[in-house]
Amino acid sequence: KQHNDASEKEKKRQVSTSSQIHRDDDESSSSSSSAHDNDDNDDEAESQTKMQLSATTIGSWIMAVMMMLSSSSTTTTAFTTIMPAVSHSQLDAYKVFIDGEAGTTGLQVRERLEKRDDLEIISPPSELRKDEATRKELINEADVVILCLPDAASIEAASWVNEDNDRTVLIDASTAFRVDDTWTYGFPELSTEQREALSKSKRISNPGCYPTGFIGLTRPLVEAGLIPEGTPLTVNAVSGYSGGGKALMEIYESGDAEPWGAYGFNLAHKHIPEMSKYSKLNRKPIFQPQVATFVQGMVVSVPLHYEWLKEGTKATDLHETLQAYYKDSKFIEVMPMESSDLLERGAFLRPDTLANTNKMQLFVFANDDNEQAVLCARLDNLGKGASGAAVQNLNIALGLDETTGL
Repeated sequence: KQHNDASEKEKKRQVSTSSQIHRDDDESSSSSSSAHDNDDNDDEAESQTKMQLSATTIGSWIMAVMMMLSSSSTTTTAFTTIMPAVSHSQLDAYKVFIDGEAGTTGLQVRERLEKRDDLEIISPPSELRKDEATRKELINEADVVILCLPDAASIEAASWVNEDNDRTVLIDASTAFRVDDTWTYGFPELSTEQREALSKSKRISNPGCYPTGFIGLTRPLVEAGLIPEGTPLTVNAVSGYSGGGKALMEIYESGDAEPWGAYGFNLAHKHIPEMSKYSKLNRKPIFQPQVATFVQGMVVSVPLHYEWLKEGTKATDLHETLQAYYKDSKFIEVMPMESSDLLERGAFLRPDTLANTNKMQLFVFANDDNEQAVLCARLDNLGKGASGAAVQNLNIALGLDETTGL
């Protein structure tokens, strides 16, 4: 009441300005124009404008009223108590740009995100998918950019973030930045500190599929001192052919491919540096990857002689250490020691069991009499090994529940 006389003109100006700002609302625009075009009917136009405010103008209208009432602390306090703050998700969705969304990983990332109402996927027209100017614009418009590109293309795209843009989160699915200390390695289960770092990072490097299995198995055991730093380990792994991208998928699906193929015989696979670094072994393992005739899935195996381990270590020690390390994990599960009932026909560890999930299962198989053990990780090479991990990292970076959409 104290402000009715003193603020009458200000109220008219605020409400009219609010309506004019939102000219994308046809009804609001119409009434705003009417109010400005006919000075003799100001009161009637103002009333019409108030009645026709749509949902898209309510936010600005509230701000106008708040400004009008700002001189009265008592009134403002009462108003904000009645009208509590509205969260980001209620007013607007986070914008996500998947650069390379037509590729194998990009398609799966999109599939995991497109049904969510807290995210908006922004994409260029198909004819501008590789246009540099268009991609630059979308990279700087987005809240999160997921780069699903070859290494060189990812490095170039990452450089397109404007110098004054400290808002956009980049998540890179290539190998380009995985051992770059200016980027945060996107494996939140490594430690509480790693998850915390990811929640604050604007540059996240998604782990490789094979390293996810190897590091998941070895990092807890190295930290516990059961596997000494520098131990010369071997990694044997088999993946579905989707790991080779569209080109390899076309070969396998044409029927011309070999039923099974090993590769990496130059002993310089691009995944080896991150295996060495994030396992904390600080020694390059011998890595023997293979591809077979199934689409998705993966088994990563690490054989161990007890003599390599801390003196007195048995398989049960390895298993208990892994269980304790991942006891609070939402996606990593340590399977029972007696796992024969989890094997196909009591003998075979099937690689595609977790296809289309973000899960990883860890196994310890052992023969104490022979003083040998084999550690195995089973995961989806396109799930926890790629697109699923990217979505998990996106959730953490935006402060959302990391399981959302997974």
